[in-house]
Amino acid sequence: MPGLADRGRAHPMIRPATLDDLDALVAIEERCFDTDRLSRRSFRHLLTRGHALTLVVDDAGTVCGYGMLLFHEGTSLGRLYSFAVDPACRGRGHARRLLEACEQAALARDCVTLRLEVRPDNVAAIRLYESHGYRRFGVHEDYYEDHAEALRYEKPLAPHLKPDLVPVPYYQQTLDFTCGPATLMMAMRALQPDLALDRKLELRLWRESTTVFMTSGHGGCGPYGLALAAWQRGFDVEVFVNDEGALFVDSVRSPDKKAVIALVQEDFLDQLRALPVPLRHGAASLDQLQAAFASGGIPIVLISSYRIYREKFPHWVVVTGFDERYVYVHDPFVDEDAGKTRTDCINMPILKKDFQRMARYGKAGQRAALVIRRRAATAAP
Repeated sequence: MPGLADRGRAHPMIRPATLDDLDALVAIEERCFDTDRLSRRSFRHLLTRGHALTLVVDDAGTVCGYGMLLFHEGTSLGRLYSFAVDPACRGRGHARRLLEACEQAALARDCVTLRLEVRPDNVAAIRLYESHGYRRFGVHEDYYEDHAEALRYEKPLAPHLKPDLVPVPYYQQTLDFTCGPATLMMAMRALQPDLALDRKLELRLWRESTTVFMTSGHGGCGPYGLALAAWQRGFDVEVFVNDEGALFVDSVRSPDKKAVIALVQEDFLDQLRALPVPLRHGAASLDQLQAAFASGGIPIVLISSYRIYREKFPHWVVVTGFDERYVYVHDPFVDEDAGKTRTDCINMPILKKDFQRMARYGKAGQRAALVIRRRAATAAP
């Protein structure tokens, strides 16, 4: 039973933070962390951005703690970016209630998974997360200012979701224009575990697959060049393209560049037609990709990056699993300028209806996908 002193006292509430909470948030940050503190400027920026949500514990007008969530545009993955409770307010259950509120807020944003990083020496935080069902799935080396590693944790927010994920390894593209080679490398490594993934292979695949020109920078890689590179390395490949014309020509203005892109792709096609590589003239449906995945194939799919990065450029991702509502992908691009880490790009859950909308590029709605498989024993070299 509450004592007399507690009667009439308002219970702590959890609410969205506002700019009026800036002083309190900065003070909590300074009391809780010796390094890697969020600055006042960072708090102000994140409090006013739609991809972030900060919740605070308000105890009779005193802000006792906060949890900051970041949402990955276009996906169903949330990240608990920062979490702290004022040392003077601990022992009252604030951390537990705040964490649960953050999970509910993420679920309300259609996030099915919440991820976070934590220092190995933050025993209390690790105990809190593990007691709430978070599981450790990786380590981020040299993550903090003092070069300490970060432990990666995640929790499925919708327990009925059981993604049947294959062990597709993750490889981060090292250049802005090598998403195609990076996804192909991940698919090949899933099928050939002893394959070494490094920048030499990444650049070799790019040289073999590039269309030479892409917008104002280096050339991107189309489906035909990637398919040819996969075949030459001993993998079977199936190509789905809904447009028989040259892909990506709308990304350049110069007629000469358009002609070069078309010529390079025609050369790739000539080589593929001489091989037992199925060329499907039509978009691959989700049912086809899911069936291919279930039978041991690894799909890589061309998407428009706009729904994720708000920039219109062609981008390749590798599919790592399916369930009733979601497609799971590895995205080789880590947008570090936007505060993203590899954690945000591994097994990203995307609603199937959203994936169908993003799996196309350009005004013409060009669609392309490859399915990479182990080489059949009867296939000719």
